[in-house]
Amino acid sequence: MEHNSRMPITRRGLLRTGTGLGLAALGLGYGAHSASAAVSETPRFDLSQPSHDLFRDKVLHSNRVQQSFAFDSVNKRLFVAAKRSGSAEEAGDLCISELDFAGNYVSYMHLNGFGHGVAFGVRPSGSSSYLWIECDANSNGYGSKLAYIKYSAGTTLDSSSTSFSRFQPISGATEYTCSIDPVYQRMIVRYHKDGAKHIAVYNLSDTDNGNFSNPLAKFTPPPISGTPQGYTLYGSYMYFQTGNSYSSTNPEPGNTYLTSINVNTGAIAQGPTLTKAGSTLTFREPEGLAIYRTDAGEPRLFIGFASGEEGDRRSSIFYKNALI
Repeated sequence: MEHNSRMPITRRGLLRTGTGLGLAALGLGYGAHSASAAVSETPRFDLSQPSHDLFRDKVLHSNRVQQSFAFDSVNKRLFVAAKRSGSAEEAGDLCISELDFAGNYVSYMHLNGFGHGVAFGVRPSGSSSYLWIECDANSNGYGSKLAYIKYSAGTTLDSSSTSFSRFQPISGATEYTCSIDPVYQRMIVRYHKDGAKHIAVYNLSDTDNGNFSNPLAKFTPPPISGTPQGYTLYGSYMYFQTGNSYSSTNPEPGNTYLTSINVNTGAIAQGPTLTKAGSTLTFREPEGLAIYRTDAGEPRLFIGFASGEEGDRRSSIFYKNALI
């Protein structure tokens, strides 16, 4: 099963910033309630099984370290987020590169002042791809809201624009990122509130309509040591990645670990488990997780790494496909 291709929010013309309609008037929830339904139990990826290559050392439009990536499985596109070349770290300026599934560069889009790019999601509509991504970067360069924007090749979009919709799903939260499960049709949102990171899971049938008032699950993840480098959702399990680039104190095979978490209980299901995917890469910094299901029906957990030399960073992506 591939993405639902419902008409997106921005093409409905209802939720566009500047229409004069408040989100409350449209029934959009800012204060999420307690979980109204449990997420049905599903298989999970076995993190102890070997990884396979999608591609290695592919060129992006930005020559800086990739931050995350996401798939449009209907239109067969892969989008990779990195900081803009020459932009200050805290500016929140992102460069989104479009690749084909062989890793060939296709196009780019610049997003000024949007955020860090920790994670994002893609929703297709016809031949177009729409990004769910953080926006309105704070002084630390992290997005303070979620945005829903159309990917437009070769263009630049400023976070101050009134041409797209913004959302703050959780009352009192100050930072947001998200990822999409295209198989079970859900969105996972990671947000910062009261000094800690928390998780909420929603049906895409709700978020497609800008409705964040009915989370399926909400929890605070257990503490996991290491530098956070991405997350995603598959069924009833969240996947979390930590690690750092190679260095004199972090030699091959590195310290990249994967952990699965049950979204109904908030408990660790497996891990942290060391992954040696791409262990021979140059630099090798873990950056991003995403889910995709092949046309033959095989679900895959994709694992991203920034690779290459400084000033010429590349994208390398691998996957796991063993379920338990």
